[in-house]
Amino acid sequence: MNEMRIGELRRLRGWTQERLAEQSGVAVRTIQRMESGRDVSLETLSAVAAALEVPVRDLFVTEEPASLDPGVRGLDERAERQQVQREAATRGWEYLYAGVGILVTLGTIALIGADVWVGAAIFVIPAYWAGGAVLARFLMAAVVEPALDRRYPLSRSRRVTPGN
Repeated sequence: MNEMRIGELRRLRGWTQERLAEQSGVAVRTIQRMESGRDVSLETLSAVAAALEVPVRDLFVTEEPASLDPGVRGLDERAERQQVQREAATRGWEYLYAGVGILVTLGTIALIGADVWVGAAIFVIPAYWAGGAVLARFLMAAVVEPALDRRYPLSRSRRVTPGN
């Protein structure tokens, strides 16, 4: 493999190896191996590049892109494609939540307007939007994001998580 400049990029950000490992989701030992010039998987390269906010090709010292391994040259394009697909799937889940909420809201308003279901109906709308938001976040974190991680391994969640 080509000589890498991960240590240089990490130091430019003022990061320790531990911080890069945390941000990229790989082990500190893997970062150490990468910085010492050992080969790593394309998925690991993609995760580190995403954490450093650079294309994978920028992890390498070489000036000539043609000298890069063909797998590395195509990795940026594959990672970008997977990122677009992941974000489309995430938006789909968000639209589903909003669509169901709109139907619940309109249905409840219609029932209230028709004097069919007035008593507890006024609590349905806020219960859906408040309780549904909590449930949706839980399902996104516990079910959807892990499924997207498996389906699109070169992509990364853009959701803000506590502590980041």
